[in-house]
Formats: sequence, structure tokens, C-alpha cells
Amino acid sequence: MSRPEHIAPPEIFYNEDEAKKYTQNSRIMEIQEQMSERAIELLLLPEGAPSLVLDIGCGSGISGSILEENGHYWVGMDISSAMLDVAVEREVEGDLLLTDMGQGCPFRAGAFDGAISISALQWLCNADKSHHRPVQRLYKFFSTLFACLSRSARAVLQFYPENGAQMELVTSQAMKAGFFGGVVVDYPNSTKAKKFYLVLMTGGSVALPKGLGTEGASDGVDYARRDRAKNLRKPLKSVRTWIQEKKERRRRQMKKVRPDSKYTGRKRCGRF
Repeated sequence: MSRPEHIAPPEIFYNEDEAKKYTQNSRIMEIQEQMSERAIELLLLPEGAPSLVLDIGCGSGISGSILEENGHYWVGMDISSAMLDVAVEREVEGDLLLTDMGQGCPFRAGAFDGAISISALQWLCNADKSHHRPVQRLYKFFSTLFACLSRSARAVLQFYPENGAQMELVTSQAMKAGFFGGVVVDYPNSTKAKKFYLVLMTGGSVALPKGLGTEGASDGVDYARRDRAKNLRKPLKSVRTWIQEKKERRRRQMKKVRPDSKYTGRKRCGRF
């Protein structure tokens, strides 16, 4: 059976007929609700106080309704106008935005206390149009998501990676954008119940929670490697060395450059 993202772009695949399934098919709704509950659980929102959550790929608003039931406010974004029409018909409480997640999250910095996404992230791994570059679209999405979250917030994105390479692509771009975290796998030994959750943290590296259906240690895959990467960086050059090398490059390019002197690269005093 072909994966949905291999059939057509999301704005075309999720047409009016497909959108109706999300309100008429009880099995689909049950699965979506279960994954939404699990995503909210992994989000670790403060208890006893409402939070503002971004729902990415909100579709017909099923996950948003679960957020409402848990006492939270939400804003949903989706690329399918048909799915958002169904959400409006269902009279969901969240605000809805028609947009492509591959073009980024268009919200002010630190606006949200958390973010969830159900079955949407894998669509960014496809090049549905000639100008689409999955790596660039993933980085654009993760970097703008990082920006619009508060510095103690988490993002939990349930997705269906096609293979290990695709999982590595997704997680590497998330870490490049500044996130810590990794993948939590629920029921890893079950064909039907197995689910992947990308758990991202903005406030620093924390041990990943244990996946459901596992015994002992967590079945999650930790991709938080930013601290180790810092040790691998090249030592910074002095300002004087950097200026001299730049001037040499410009001289080789036959460009006009001021002559070197004992003042080249010298730090100015406080008066300036």
C-alpha cells in the first residue's frame, strides 16, 4: 500500500472526500485522539494552568479538541483548506491558519508554551514541487518553530519515518535549528501500534521519557549532540589574524587595501 505522501501533495491529497473521513470514520478519529493524548502527555505542560499550544498540521481539529478537553488554548496551522473547512464546521475553539509548514511558522518570538503535530512531519521529506528542497524546508520549519516557542517549551511531533535515513534527516535539521531531544518509540515490537514521537526541547538536554510497551531503559533515540559538537569546533582566530588574512585575500583579488600598520586589528579604547 502506497504511503499518502507518495500519492499527491498534502493540499491535494486531503481533498473534501478525504477530509470527511476524519469526522465520519470512528476508527481514524480514535487513533488520532490516542496519538494526540500521548503527544500532550510527552509535552509536560504545567498542571493547573492553561497553556497556549501550536498545533502543526491541525487538519480537522481533532488534536485541537483534545487540547481543549485538557484545558489549553491552541492555534492550528494546515496546508489543506478542505481540512480546515471541516474544522470550522466542527466549531473548534482554536484559531486556524492556512499555511505551508515548509515555509515556516509565522508567529512572534516566544508566543507558544508548546507545540504538537500529528502525522504531518513526514510530508516535509518530499519534494512535491520542482523548487522544493526537503533539507531547506525542514530547517526553515524547525528554526521558525524554535523561535516561536518559549525557552522552557517542548514540541512533540508524531510522524511516520519511511526509513532510518529519513529519521536522521529530520532529527539532524531539528538539532541544527537549536533543539535538544530525540525520538521516543512506543510499542517498538508491534507492527500496528508502533508510533514515533520526535520530542524536542528548547531549554537544554533532558533525558528522554520511556516509550510505551518497553521494559527497562527508554527505547528512545537521543540525538542531542550539540554539547559534544562544541568541543569539535576549530579555535577562533584573533581579530588581527582575521583582518590580515582578509586583506591578503583582497590583495590577491587586485582590490585596493589599506597598508598594514601597528594599529591593524588593535582594540579601540573606550572613548570610541
